[in-house]
Amino acid sequence: MFKRAIWIILDSVGIGAMPDAEKFGDVGADTLGHVNAHRGRLNVPNLEKLGLFSIEGTSIYDSSVKPIGAYGKSSEISNGKDTTTGHWEMVGIETKKAFPTYSDGFPDEVMQEFLKRTGLSGYLGNCVASGTTIINELGDRHVRTGYPIIYTSADSVFQIAASEDVIPIQKLYEICEIAREMLRGEHEVARVIARPFIKENGKYVRTSNRHDYSIEPSRKNLLSYMDNAGYRVTGVGKISDIFCGVGIGDSVHTKSNIDGMEKTLDFMDTQHDGLIFTNLVEFDSTWGHRRDVEGYAGGLEAFDQELGKVLAKMRDDDLLIINADHGCDPTFKGTDHTREYIPVLMYHKGLKDSINLGTLKTFADIGATLADNFGVEKLDIGNPINLK
Repeated sequence: MFKRAIWIILDSVGIGAMPDAEKFGDVGADTLGHVNAHRGRLNVPNLEKLGLFSIEGTSIYDSSVKPIGAYGKSSEISNGKDTTTGHWEMVGIETKKAFPTYSDGFPDEVMQEFLKRTGLSGYLGNCVASGTTIINELGDRHVRTGYPIIYTSADSVFQIAASEDVIPIQKLYEICEIAREMLRGEHEVARVIARPFIKENGKYVRTSNRHDYSIEPSRKNLLSYMDNAGYRVTGVGKISDIFCGVGIGDSVHTKSNIDGMEKTLDFMDTQHDGLIFTNLVEFDSTWGHRRDVEGYAGGLEAFDQELGKVLAKMRDDDLLIINADHGCDPTFKGTDHTREYIPVLMYHKGLKDSINLGTLKTFADIGATLADNFGVEKLDIGNPINLK
């Protein structure tokens, strides 16, 4: 049994289109493959050592590499390609019915109810848009009117953007909480997201004060089971937001991937058992959605350096897990998530030989492995992985 697990999610780092990608308009997507090709070859020696380039059936496969970890990729059985469905499936929750999306913006009845409940006199936007683009298109008008900017994407999100100088952060959070409570039933989107921004050098830029308001997951999941059994579960980054705090004991938000890794390392110094669960969102929000291939590649290489610190700090009774939650290919059409397999890497110091995990049937195999290790209730989906 491993006394402690460090579970790191590389948000959006997919590893090639799934067989059903056509249904999602994502045939040809390959986040890692295309970023790696852009670089020539990513300089990620620690990920390579754990088995990233040894995953068969991927465009980055290199048979000459001799890994030391357990490595493979995983299919997603849930109906979606977003943060919520991906993370929920990891801990044992299958999303069979896709969350609603709004390619033409939200219906008038939704927006009128939003104004009524919040007491606002107007809004801007209400369309599908890139967040970084729309705040610059409508930012000046927002400042003049005080109206929040509402937008969505191909994902099930209701995003509310506002300048921190016009609508203070706490007020924006209150507006988002009202929207979250309102968006139930037919219009129950996966997430309401606060998107505060400021003006720098004549341009509007988003700040790190983002906050996600997800719908509450079923309590029949790994995090709840661990919490009920008395294990300490710590969320780093937006983990607590994704699960509405369900099953999460301690939680800390982060400003960047590097900040997330540094906080993870800090918890490794102070938390000696249970689960440290980290989400690194910059791959998705800063580089994937913005179609910044160079930034994405640099982000992976910077993460790899931080990963070296984690490996150096691991104890004999630690289990390290690294995987993604969906894709967001920065070379692909549009600006949205992509339906892809995710890479799965696992490592502990007692591994005598590397383990080829092949293709897992569901992200829940990861959560099932942790449930089995900690001796908590078995998940409804997923099967434990033998890491001996």
